Amino acid sequence: MSSRKVKKEEEEAPDVADATDTDLPPTKKARIGQQSAGEEESSKRVPKKEEEVDDDGDEDEEAFGRRARRARRQDGTDDRSRRCPYLDTINRNMLDFDFEKLCSVTMSNQNVYACLVCGKYYQGRGPGTHAYTHSLEEGHHVFINLHTLKFYCLPDNYEVIDSALDDIKFVLYPVYSKDYIAKMDEIGKYSRALDGTRYLPGVVGLNNIKANDYVNVVVQTLNRVAPFRNFFLDTTNTRRIRDRLVQTMGDLIRKVNNPKAFKGHVSPHEFLQAITTSSKKQFRITEQSDPIRLLSWLLNTLDAKLSKHGHTVISDTFKGKMLVTSRKLPPTQDMQEVANIRIDPNAEEYKPKTTEIEYMFLGLDLPPAPLFHDELQQNVIPQVALFELLNKFDGVSSHEYKTYKDTVMKTFRLKTLPKYLIMHIKRFTKNTFFVEKNPTIVNFPVKNVDLSDYIAEEDKESGDSYQFDLLANIVHDGLPGPGKGTYRAHVHHKGSKKWFEIQDLHVVDMLPEMITLSESYIQVWERSPTPVEAPVKAMDMMKEEEVAGQAPASSTA
Repeated sequence: MSSRKVKKEEEEAPDVADATDTDLPPTKKARIGQQSAGEEESSKRVPKKEEEVDDDGDEDEEAFGRRARRARRQDGTDDRSRRCPYLDTINRNMLDFDFEKLCSVTMSNQNVYACLVCGKYYQGRGPGTHAYTHSLEEGHHVFINLHTLKFYCLPDNYEVIDSALDDIKFVLYPVYSKDYIAKMDEIGKYSRALDGTRYLPGVVGLNNIKANDYVNVVVQTLNRVAPFRNFFLDTTNTRRIRDRLVQTMGDLIRKVNNPKAFKGHVSPHEFLQAITTSSKKQFRITEQSDPIRLLSWLLNTLDAKLSKHGHTVISDTFKGKMLVTSRKLPPTQDMQEVANIRIDPNAEEYKPKTTEIEYMFLGLDLPPAPLFHDELQQNVIPQVALFELLNKFDGVSSHEYKTYKDTVMKTFRLKTLPKYLIMHIKRFTKNTFFVEKNPTIVNFPVKNVDLSDYIAEEDKESGDSYQFDLLANIVHDGLPGPGKGTYRAHVHHKGSKKWFEIQDLHVVDMLPEMITLSESYIQVWERSPTPVEAPVKAMDMMKEEEVAGQAPASSTA
């Protein structure tokens, strides 16, 4: 600006002021003069500031920082947290939290986030991380931290707070109140998944990833045992137990009973991984195993882990006591002559010895299956009453057990009965070459089975109930041997008062009369809280069978 132009502006300025002097009071004239001088100085400073901004190469980064600071509240939260514009991009149909929480790029389980648009898992949320890069490349902005259950908007990197996202949090980590858990057996209401299918919480299908049907039936069975299920439904019981098997068991039980699930089935992938690791690969996803082996290992392992933290739910639910009387048999006279020895049969080692042991399963021995066809050249399918198998525990019947050098006769007598009684019907026998299966059908009522005849009179307590109702039934179909047959479960849902047949993802309701027609392998019986007036006893069951006829039923195999 030239000096001549500046002088001209200075000469013109008083003329403008003089023109207003006649109309304004003296005090206001002074304020106007100060205001005009301030405006002139600011007009001179603005170009200089703009020049400084133009010279700064980080204008975009500083502007973003200023906007973020202005949006941040005094209490540390972000104004954008409660008005995220990307919530409508969330696709709940793509969300699946049943699989292991690993980044899909690095396969790491540290600081993993799930994209709520495509359902994929990525690590981190800061600049340069895989979640951050995914948000820029794909335009997916809303993520959830799979460990803290907090929602974030990327790449802006602010926390999203909205009650509309609570259903996603509940699907990822369901939490139930103690009142709801206590009333769960009274609830028979169906829920509806996102695809419109109806399902009954607690009776949902489990995905068979490869050959894990033997795991699925065990989970379905244990889920019907109320003390076991309620213990794992309450997150306060397992929150401080840093064990993967315990944590995944609780997560699976809570998801199976979720009334707000997005889909009507659950994948036990994380639980299967925990079983494989904890059992040192005794049980695998890719190879079918025996469910009784898994059930025995699982209950004993969980009992050992939980007892370290003062929890005895497994022992209190499944364990009972029995008296076992053992008597070692002396060698026969021929064997003594061959060995040139003489043994006194009244020696101390050949006297009966009675011991008290704890049990979690009752092993029931089936009678040998017929070897020949009947007169119609059809395979005979024999039948036997459940009470005949239970006579093993009457304290009178002796059973022979042989080892490579000794023969022991044993008698069994039940001393106490647990709240939930597990029966193992021994259908499979192994020899050197192959596995054989006994197809004998076991007849049993599903309610009011009285087992008081197998308890000694001195062990009975007045007022106690010795009657049991069937709760779950595991069935084996097909040929014996790993991978040659399949397993399915019959379970009773108290809330709906219905029986269901579950085989992996297939769930159908059924009549209780159809249960006895199957080849039962494992049964779980629930002890009735109070005795009923007309229980079904062993003698009554046998008389009914005598009236019905002695000949076994025949059918084409």
